[in-house]
Formats: sequence, structure tokens, C-alpha cells
Amino acid sequence: MSRAHPRRHVMGEPRRSKPSWLRMQTRTGKDYFELKKLLRSHGLNTICEAAKCPNVGECWNARTATFLILGTRCTRRCTFCEVDYGWTGEVDREEGSRLAEAVSELGLDHVVVTSVDRDDLEDGGAGVFVDVVERLRRLCPSTKIELLLPDFRAQPGALAQVLEAGADVVAHNLETVRPLYPGVRPRSSYEVSLKVLSTVARWKPRPLVKTGIMVGLGESRTEIDELLTDVAAVGVDVLTVGQYLQPSVRHHRVERFYSPEEFEEIADQGRRAGIAWVESGPLVRSSYHAAAQTRALGPAS
Repeated sequence: MSRAHPRRHVMGEPRRSKPSWLRMQTRTGKDYFELKKLLRSHGLNTICEAAKCPNVGECWNARTATFLILGTRCTRRCTFCEVDYGWTGEVDREEGSRLAEAVSELGLDHVVVTSVDRDDLEDGGAGVFVDVVERLRRLCPSTKIELLLPDFRAQPGALAQVLEAGADVVAHNLETVRPLYPGVRPRSSYEVSLKVLSTVARWKPRPLVKTGIMVGLGESRTEIDELLTDVAAVGVDVLTVGQYLQPSVRHHRVERFYSPEEFEEIADQGRRAGIAWVESGPLVRSSYHAAAQTRALGPAS
């Protein structure tokens, strides 16, 4: 069993200096600015900006982005996350239409859509995800659709409603190891997240199943290995592993930086555990190389 783990979030803790292997691409380039202009013209948000993703320069210059629906204010206060906190009942019912139009204009063959947590909504926002998938299917029938879902507060029927819409890839992030949840994700549950992934893996027709974690929050290698075993046991096809980067002095501190060699060791262990694809590296994030993963693994069975 894992050891008990105290909460390690320290308010006002100075951010650690990044090692040499954590170098991010400059946010410049013709495609970067064209994509930014397109997103603004359609009134769309991305998690790339809201969470200050370190790969935004690389991805936007490749004309890929992860769309953020249901607003930019989250009803949970995870101590690692840069997304703003807020409790609002406002829902943009035309967001799905504008998103599908943007995907069509970009000519994307793979699109990733995620959301903030919306615990203020009865279905947690499931209905809006369904609307987005349906509009994408009508306007962009050849585009592969990947959804990165919240847990919908385990509301009965919410997850099933989204799965019935028929996305090609369905992801839900564990984010961290079980013992760190009380301090890192105080309004979420490791067990509930595993149940979400297990439900997706058992769904027919089955989408590709995906989850992601960060390292550097204070976890041990034994706890990571236990998580890898859990992930494989519930039927996850793709796991992403990246370095946690502290957004500000108000957030959970970085306990340590993992070397590229350590990331490869975690990837090897994940593959040995039975996970088909492990994308592991310092700057890896949930939707990093998402299209390549789907092309390589093909349709789920």
C-alpha cells in the first residue's frame, strides 16, 4: 500500500529554476498568429492559453490547438492549475457551432475538445459536449474527435450521454498519484476518475481510452508504478506523462524535476504494465501528439 502523504502545497513558495532540458518554443510564426486570429474571430477559447501550456508555440505553428468549452472559469480549485476559479451558470449555446466552423476552416483531421469543471450545471456540461460532437460530425465528417472530459461529478447518465455521441478518443486525466489527491485535487477523487476510465473502456463501440499525469508534485516512484498498474488494469490505451511546472507562487510547488532519462524509464514501465502507447517527456501534455497516437493505434476494438 502507498504511504500516507501530507499536503505539500506552500503558499508563497518561490518557483524553482528550470533545468536546461525545459526549453519552450517561441510563440512566433505565421501559422501561430493566423490561428490566434481565427480563434479570436470565432470567440473561442483554448486550454493552451488558459493553462499556459508550454507547447503552445510548437502546436499553434503546426495549426493544432485544444479547444476549451463551457467558459474559462472552473468550479474546482486544483492547486496545480492556472485556470481561473469561478462559479457561474452561464452557458454559450452557440459555442459548438462556432467551434465546428473553426475546425472546418482549419481543415483539421483531428480535433481535441476539453472543458473546465462545471459543477454548477446539473449534468456537469455533458449536454454541451454532445452538441459539439454532433455539430462536428455534420460539418467535418472526416475529422477524428478527441474529448478530454471532466468527471461530471459522477452524475448518473452524464458520461453515458457523452459516450453515446460517439467520439473517436475519450480521455480523462488522473493528473497525479492516489496519495496526493487530497492536496492537489481536493474536490476530485482518484477512485471516481478510475471509474470514468473503466466505463469508457467497456463502452460499445469502444473509443480509444486515454489519461494523463504530471510528475514532480512529490510522488514516489513506487506510487507512479502503482498508478501505471491501475491505468493498465482499467483498459487505458494511451498515457501521457509530463513535468509539472508551477504556474505561480500561489500554486503547488515543484518538488523535483525529472530528467529525460527518468521519463523514458516511466514510459518503459508503463509499456511493461500493458499500456499500448506511453507519451512521456518533460514538456508532454494531455493532447501532445494526439493525432499521431490515434493514427498509430487505429480504431479501438
